[in-house]
Amino acid sequence: MRFSRPVRSWLGCVLLGLAKVSAAVTASADPELAAAIERGQGLFLANCALCHGATGDGVKNLYPPLANSDWLRANRSGAIRAVVSGLNEEITVNGERFHGQMPPIMLDDAAAADVLTFVVNSWGNSGGRITADNVQAVRATAEFKTYAQLRAAADYPALPQPPAGFAIRELVRLNDFATRLASDGRGGKLYILGRNGGVWRFDPASGNLKQIIWPKDYVGLMPLDFQTLGMVRDDAGRLWITINQRVPATPVVLNECAIVRTTAFDADGDPIAPRPWLQTSYPWGIGPYNHGLSDIRFGADGLLYVSSGSRTDSGEAGVFSHLGQMGEVDITAAMWRLDPMASAPKIEIVARGIRNAYSFAWDGAGHLFTVSNGPDAHAPEEMDFITLPKPGQPPEHHGFPYQFGDAPAGTKWYPHTPDAPPGVKFILPVVNLGPAGLMDGKPTSTFNAHSSPTGLTWLGDEWPESARNRFLVARLGSFLAGPGPEEEHGFDVLAMKMERRPEGTWAARTETFLAPLGRPIDIHIAGKGTLYVLEYTRPTTLKSRVGWLPGRILELKATK
Repeated sequence: MRFSRPVRSWLGCVLLGLAKVSAAVTASADPELAAAIERGQGLFLANCALCHGATGDGVKNLYPPLANSDWLRANRSGAIRAVVSGLNEEITVNGERFHGQMPPIMLDDAAAADVLTFVVNSWGNSGGRITADNVQAVRATAEFKTYAQLRAAADYPALPQPPAGFAIRELVRLNDFATRLASDGRGGKLYILGRNGGVWRFDPASGNLKQIIWPKDYVGLMPLDFQTLGMVRDDAGRLWITINQRVPATPVVLNECAIVRTTAFDADGDPIAPRPWLQTSYPWGIGPYNHGLSDIRFGADGLLYVSSGSRTDSGEAGVFSHLGQMGEVDITAAMWRLDPMASAPKIEIVARGIRNAYSFAWDGAGHLFTVSNGPDAHAPEEMDFITLPKPGQPPEHHGFPYQFGDAPAGTKWYPHTPDAPPGVKFILPVVNLGPAGLMDGKPTSTFNAHSSPTGLTWLGDEWPESARNRFLVARLGSFLAGPGPEEEHGFDVLAMKMERRPEGTWAARTETFLAPLGRPIDIHIAGKGTLYVLEYTRPTTLKSRVGWLPGRILELKATK
């Protein structure tokens, strides 16, 4: 076998580094330890050397060193956990802070023990033996209790059959859970938003994936965990990102929400240095229902639109005073509009009664639609048509928490469902005429319950017939395990051909566009004839009951 000069050089460094360890192995008086270290050498080369270096030196600011590591000496169990479960937290190694995400390594207990034994006996580390029993004990406390569970979660499914007029391929596998995609829409660099503030740049031409923004880079915000659900790129190349933080304030816990934008570019021209542009807060949601800020996009009017989700499931008051015993507040369950040129932006509410619009988009004629996740009650998920208010007029109300789907007025989905305010007219959701995404096989407003619509994008008349002049809607899939078929709804992308009725309401002819998918969370037009579908994780069904690992991006390219 012949290698190119760069490969020979890299391989030579690896072998040199391993040779330095081999002398220590040969001198070892413990044959079992020596054998474990020898087995671990090959495993390290195959699984670890690319990031941590052949001699364990790591990469400054990216991958922590393993050589003479004070962190390894003080965190033997933590090192095992990093291998079997991954590492997604800030650590300090030899005085330097690292903020990256390390995925679990696909090694069984014995192999994990060998590679760790090799590492702790190399490059000035403290030595000792890590056994398969040690690994098994730590793994039992992790998300994946056994290697078999990890292996099941790690399997990427086969590619789904592409829709007519498209070819499909796997673009890139991700090392963190991602929530949004952004680009110039003309085939340039792709930016990938992680759920906790990280941003990666992917270059389609070279295949290079590089992290460019870390949680520590959000200067001006509190040093707490982020939830980041929205991102858009502007014409100047800056990124705008929505952030939610749970702040344990008194008398009530707060959701400190913010919109940040990048303020500089690195040597490669990538946007960096995110700084707050807008900051506000409200009482944190009741129980798990703080949906917070999510999608953010520029309208044709040049203004910035933002989805602000509900802080309740269905308008309930809650039982814990420290979480705020009220339903929604003025800026939740709503759509905002802001002036991106303002230095002190003011929030304008342009739509109310929208529970949790993870995405919104405009069709080719400029009509604005949202897709929303419904309540835990067995109510339809919604697609809503948004009419923006004229100056001096109040925003239209889309029903939450008084009205779900197209149920008869006054339907009480819960005992606590409040009575509708007098004189308020609710705008009903889009009617889905099928054949896909229906409840009980009947026209539905708008999708199967618990199917979790996420990414939304409009494809114009330049696309193949299967997508032409249609909305594409990604559906993350149900989280509710039960005996009924509802738990399998979603895990797909639907194509919706819109119809406006004489009275001004909307309906859609809906077909399955792409399925099954690993919980798709965003759809992005990357360039002429090219779509990207972001999978949040890997299983394509809830019934599998396997754990979650980060997903991938699929590319759909028009073939005619």
